[in-house]
Amino acid sequence: MRGLLYLLAFLGGQPITALAEEMPEITVTAEFRPSNDIETLTSVTVLNDSEQAARGASHLEDLLGLVPNLNFASGASRARFFQIRGIGERSQFSDPINPSVGIMIDGMDFSNMGTIAHLTDLDQVEVLRGPQGTRFGANGLAGLIAIKSRDPEPTASAQIKASLASFSGRNLTATLNQPLSDETQVRLSLSKETANGLYRNQYLGKDDTNGIDETYARLKILNTGAHYEALVTLLHANVNNGFDAFSLDNTVNTLSDEPGFDRQKTNALATRITLNLDKNRLEILGTLSQSELGYGYDEDWSFVGIHPFGYQSTDHYLRDRSHQALEVRLLPKAVGEAFNERGDWVIGLYRTQQGTELTRLYTFAPGPYTSDYQNDATALYAELDFNLSDKLRWNSGARIERRSRTFSDSLAAAFNPTETLWGGRIGLQYHLRSTANLYLRVSRGFKAGGFNTDGTLSPELLEYDAESLIETELGFKTTFAATRLKLALFRADRRDQQIKSSFVRPRSDGSTEFVDFVGNAAEGVNQGIEVELEHQLSNAFSLRVAGGLLDTVFTQFINEFGEDLGGRDQAQAPRYTGSVALNYQAVSTFFNLSIDAKDEYYFSDRHAVKSRAYTTANAAFGLKKQAWELTFWGRNLTDQTILTRGFGSFGNDPRKDYVTEPYYQFGSPRTLGVTLAFEP
Repeated sequence: MRGLLYLLAFLGGQPITALAEEMPEITVTAEFRPSNDIETLTSVTVLNDSEQAARGASHLEDLLGLVPNLNFASGASRARFFQIRGIGERSQFSDPINPSVGIMIDGMDFSNMGTIAHLTDLDQVEVLRGPQGTRFGANGLAGLIAIKSRDPEPTASAQIKASLASFSGRNLTATLNQPLSDETQVRLSLSKETANGLYRNQYLGKDDTNGIDETYARLKILNTGAHYEALVTLLHANVNNGFDAFSLDNTVNTLSDEPGFDRQKTNALATRITLNLDKNRLEILGTLSQSELGYGYDEDWSFVGIHPFGYQSTDHYLRDRSHQALEVRLLPKAVGEAFNERGDWVIGLYRTQQGTELTRLYTFAPGPYTSDYQNDATALYAELDFNLSDKLRWNSGARIERRSRTFSDSLAAAFNPTETLWGGRIGLQYHLRSTANLYLRVSRGFKAGGFNTDGTLSPELLEYDAESLIETELGFKTTFAATRLKLALFRADRRDQQIKSSFVRPRSDGSTEFVDFVGNAAEGVNQGIEVELEHQLSNAFSLRVAGGLLDTVFTQFINEFGEDLGGRDQAQAPRYTGSVALNYQAVSTFFNLSIDAKDEYYFSDRHAVKSRAYTTANAAFGLKKQAWELTFWGRNLTDQTILTRGFGSFGNDPRKDYVTEPYYQFGSPRTLGVTLAFEP
């Protein structure tokens, strides 16, 4: 290793003995006002385009290994659902789905739609762990993932980037930034990515039935005046991916005669207007989005002739989803100006309307199933920061939210619930010195209740209650010399925990079907520790370490079969996650070597099938010369077998008389790629 370090130092023209530079400041933008991450009372990981380049990352899922206590659930072409500290959703079958982890892309809410979490023209990704009840409301029970693209800049620039990767992967992106005047700048980014995927359909003789075909376009317009700033963002996404990921043989060779699909077409608009008043600042944020989502799969994972009775089944879900929101917030013009320069405050009003129209086409249904779901929510929130002394600072926030929902479907089901929900936080921050803070925070997160739409369920299973949690977090953040350190210990006590459940119901012809529903477990505890360390070894070399330990159990939970699961680990909650990365950055050369690790975990709360613990190695090597940059990169270099989803309560193979056995979906194997970028 030492020899490699010296070689890279020689290639980059940087002496290994160079003095380390001080750590740059990291700004968190996902809260009410931009702030130094050392000053925030939230556990947050911030990743930028440097980490993106080191992973050859085009999608959020490529960066997940860098974030402690973050996991994702597959069952689609991309990671769509995420879990933070063991809390989050796992599938897209039943409607409506109340998210636990918020996903924001340039200020637009795409919770439960992580498929379009593409990293085109990335500024940074922010992962806020712990309840975001004040900032994000009911959809932020576990945390928030915020993806921010680059804003327009006053200097003209352009970039074109092309990548080739394993499994016929191709990615082309182009970015143009152009000032129109001293007051107005525009930024346009385009992206097209295709790949065949690792699965091969042996029955059809194709290798692209689980492939990727994604197009993205974004236009940003920034206008600045003497007393205002206006930013408009237009987003278009067209995802036309395949889904053919399960094999009767538990391999990457499938037998489906009618492979599925995973599609999303989205058009969205976001506006942010900031008005500078006499002493305060008024922010007006509006978003509007329309999405067409399609998800379908071959339910029997095979072809007609393999079944002795000619069984064949597909299941398709087609959704039209609309979302509009308006938020108005008032806060002091500058940080620390309020209360005789001793504090800060913010008050805000939030209004949203969401609607989802679902059409389900299922082989064994007598006809199309349709439903209409509407959600109207109004929220009022406030936050107060106040210096109790030169070293001690008080932080508090609260949010009250009123939700009115209506649901109706073609089976004559009808619900019209109204809920009032609340959450927030209180915290104390002690300044050990200007760049070292110790904090204690107590937060309440909340998540709306809901209803199950299968009319065959017993009456007591048709509705479920809202979920809440109280999380206590003790944290320490500091920067000193060339080091940044963040440490957090947390415990979340969950009440009326919403659990995705299902059971297998036999049909008259001998086949089976899933019946999915959501219910409440009485209590659960999620606790653990997180650490993030960055150290600048020299001007050229840096080290990044991130790790999380997680302990999650049901303290009280009797499932639908009468089984007592008290004391069992919760699903999608690996006991450890971690990464170590060594980075070398010089004028003309850069290098990155990283190792990710993740423990095994239950795929579901209704069966005992687990993933496998794994450790993967990733690397990137790049050369820069004037306007050109060439990068060779690889993920999962040791070609570890990664399991991203598993079933364990049914049998689907007629060759084995439908004996119950586990089935798995596989993550990406060794992936190698090369990226060429040109920036005149």
